[in-house]
Amino acid sequence: MHTHLRLVFVFAAATGALFAGSAPSGPHSPTEALRLFSTPSDLRIELVLAEPEVRQPVHLSFDERGRMWVVQYLQYPHPAGLRMLSRDGVWRAVYDRVPPPPPQHFRGEDCISIHEDTNGDGVFDKHKKFLEGLNIVTAVAHGRGGVWVLNPPYLLFYRDADRDDVPDGDPEVHLSGFGLEDTHSVVNSLCWGPDGWLYAAQGSTVSANVRKHGTDAPPVRSMGQLIWRYHPELRQYEIFAEGGGNAFGVEIDNFGRTFSGHNGGDTRGFHYVQGGYSLKGFAKHGPLSNPYAFGYFPPMRHNAVPRFTHAFTFYDGDALSEHYRGRLFGVAPLLHHVVLSERLPDGSTFQTRDIGHAVKTTDPWFTPVDIKHGPDGALYIADWYDDQCNHYRNHEGRIDKSNGRVYRLTGTSALHRSPQDLAAFSAPELVKLLEHPNRWHRDTALRLLGDRHDQAAIGPCNQLLNSPTERLALAGLWGLHLSGGLDEARARELLLHRHPQVRLWTVRLLCDQGKVAGETSSALARLARTEPSVFVRSQLACSARRLPVDACLGIVRPLLDHDEDAEDPHVPLLLWWAIESKVANHADAVLALFAESELWQRSVVRRFLLERLMRRLAGPGQRKDLEACAKLLKLCPNPEDAKLLLVGFEAAFSGRTFPELPPELAQAVASYSKYSLAIALRQGKEEAFEEALRVLQDERAEKSRQVQYLQILGEVHQPKALGTLLKLATGSPDSAVRGAALLALQRYDDPDIAPAILAAIPQMTDDVRPLAWSLLTSRTKHARQLLAAVAAGRLAKESVPRESVQRLGLLRDDAFQAVVRQLWGDLSPAAPADLQKEIERLSQVVQAGSGVPKHGRSLFQQHCGKCHALFGEGGRVGPDLTAYNRSDLQTMLLSIVHPNAEIREGYATYVLLTRDGRTMVGCLVEQDPQVVVLRGDDGKDVPIPRSEIDSFEARKTSLMPEGLLKPYTDQQVRDLLAYLRCTQPLIDR
Repeated sequence: MHTHLRLVFVFAAATGALFAGSAPSGPHSPTEALRLFSTPSDLRIELVLAEPEVRQPVHLSFDERGRMWVVQYLQYPHPAGLRMLSRDGVWRAVYDRVPPPPPQHFRGEDCISIHEDTNGDGVFDKHKKFLEGLNIVTAVAHGRGGVWVLNPPYLLFYRDADRDDVPDGDPEVHLSGFGLEDTHSVVNSLCWGPDGWLYAAQGSTVSANVRKHGTDAPPVRSMGQLIWRYHPELRQYEIFAEGGGNAFGVEIDNFGRTFSGHNGGDTRGFHYVQGGYSLKGFAKHGPLSNPYAFGYFPPMRHNAVPRFTHAFTFYDGDALSEHYRGRLFGVAPLLHHVVLSERLPDGSTFQTRDIGHAVKTTDPWFTPVDIKHGPDGALYIADWYDDQCNHYRNHEGRIDKSNGRVYRLTGTSALHRSPQDLAAFSAPELVKLLEHPNRWHRDTALRLLGDRHDQAAIGPCNQLLNSPTERLALAGLWGLHLSGGLDEARARELLLHRHPQVRLWTVRLLCDQGKVAGETSSALARLARTEPSVFVRSQLACSARRLPVDACLGIVRPLLDHDEDAEDPHVPLLLWWAIESKVANHADAVLALFAESELWQRSVVRRFLLERLMRRLAGPGQRKDLEACAKLLKLCPNPEDAKLLLVGFEAAFSGRTFPELPPELAQAVASYSKYSLAIALRQGKEEAFEEALRVLQDERAEKSRQVQYLQILGEVHQPKALGTLLKLATGSPDSAVRGAALLALQRYDDPDIAPAILAAIPQMTDDVRPLAWSLLTSRTKHARQLLAAVAAGRLAKESVPRESVQRLGLLRDDAFQAVVRQLWGDLSPAAPADLQKEIERLSQVVQAGSGVPKHGRSLFQQHCGKCHALFGEGGRVGPDLTAYNRSDLQTMLLSIVHPNAEIREGYATYVLLTRDGRTMVGCLVEQDPQVVVLRGDDGKDVPIPRSEIDSFEARKTSLMPEGLLKPYTDQQVRDLLAYLRCTQPLIDR
């Protein structure tokens, strides 16, 4: 061991900003790196571990003896023993086999180490390895007589009954089927929940087909980011909540609420509720598993901030000053700091607001990746310590595996404490620990109670339930449950408990296994009627979905009477998901709920349920489903509600072929004909078509109606509409109408289209012209006329946008492609080595002089702003750049010069060929079993029925073309980069 690690290095940082000047680029020795930190005046940061004891630390945890366990992720990024067969444009790899579990595994470099402070002086002076030679290990959890190891594709259990830190034998494989496609997104962050389940995250660019290992049980399939959990005794795996960012962190706070960070900006992360669906990168990771979710939760609201904090914790200890209790401490690996935020209520969820930084440094190698509470009440920070953590660069081999650090963040007056072995505590003593001010003691005591199932804890837990402090009473409930003392009769009593969080968790624990007695079902329905807390009502909606139909709807019905919940960010969708879960097999029971006319007047019903229910009933399009739609329309008490239903009905068939309606539904729709011209137009009714044409030809007509009818004509194909569409596309003075007409024309294959559009392009405004180029490059027939105009000199080839030229290169016609190459040269991507040289050249250009941000903004608006937004201005085709770390010159140049290097999630390029000859290129915005929605570089969303798709595939190239900076002078390059690297919007003077 190095001499410098025999001491705890302390840097009591001064209040204020970073040190003046910038530190050398690094890497720095542990002692040098420590000197570069700054913290608030009442905090200090201490180095507790460094290389060689730890390298590439990715996960921290503490056992019941207070020892720190570190997962060292040295095998990253490539799994040992596997051969990569392919890798797509968003870094998902396909390997030649599934690696076997230990002990037959392919030996790798990962290890799990244990570090102990033997005398309480704050120095970790004893080090050992629990396991070595592992292959892609991301997390460990302690309990149930051993150690749980997350080793995708497996969840392993190493028994260690005598606690000698030597596994008693080969591991037991509990789960298998976790994906390995992307080793910076694999399952991670294993930890215990207070309910006795193991919780973990799954990242965005992996899939999973999880089953109990060695069984033929159907797997639980998933794609992309989510939170999952596993009950070791019940051997039960389930998805707890779906969606989020590239989830690499799980935080369960002192009320048992689940969170994870986000790899995007303008938020600190996601609050997950049981069974919830959250935002995800739908294009990259696929749709939500439920095509009828019809909505999702956004991340927690936050002020605009750069990305990202992927992991955080809410502080709950006594080593830091009391004003830090409850604050969010979030690690930001790209920004090299630990941010400090406050959490505020937002209905049944939360919002956050930054209030400062807990840790800052001038060392660009500081890469914090995990943060945990320790036994001493301090926070411990795992530092990956590298000059970048870009997955693309890691795969190129740019990764330093020689180092890693762990820091302690504590109060300036905090003292080090002698370690205790909590396993020596009796059950009543463990219950007493649930009152401890330090979260680690409480969490560990709960875990030990779950290990033991000791009935001696039941009495003390029941006593704790009487506490006037909500957190303590809730801990008593958890302890009672883990000790086997929470039967259904006792739980019914606790539904009347004075503390909302106790009622909430009683509901959750009662319903976890999906069935309750009739008496309990009635008690839950009564609670739903009178419950004053929106947090409890949120959980009631979550839990109702898990129950059989009668119990579910018995809870949902009284919840719908709470009109105040219509304003809540979560509850309306939770109620919808509970109802939707019963539609497939119990549609009549759901419809019976709506036989009560008073229900239709409830705020949640009118604002959130009617459209969705009609859309859900109509969605499958089968006769029985359409008959259910007719029944719902007949139950409708007034025309205004019918209008809402018809909006949902129309939405169900947006972009799809309209079905033949059964007589009862056709009659019901006809009875509300004045609300359903759009539906009649989709049905192909001649009178509806004539009325739509009349509206389109009326210059005084409402523009929004014209746009709506144009959108429908772009989906249903009415040849007689062609003349009107061309007239509006080339001559309408309204940009929205003109753009909608251009979009609609993509559906039509007629020789008159291209000449008319080519003649009109010079007079088009900048907001409409991209739609014209999309139209001209969507069909080979149109594109030939475009090439002829260029070849004849009627259209300057320089006027054709670079992205449109790229689309021309996708049209399948060899002779056509020869002309494209003759006019614009080779369209193949440049070699990576050439692009790297260009990055280096531009880096020198930028550093050779100063740029003028104001001039750079003009360049951005002219070229970049068509697709990207910055500071609230610009397009929505590509990522909003505001939240990105734009101060990193190399990363910015890589993204501009080599846009195909690493395509941000949600922005992969798809090429779709239709059966009628269209070639469509864009980002995948949405998809379901019937429709795919693409967003092209013109910024418009186009729905395409799956029945019309000939082929549909992702490409490894970005919508953003290469060579964007080639026309720029050196000064223009400096100006643009100066603006892109601004931290705040420019003020016009």
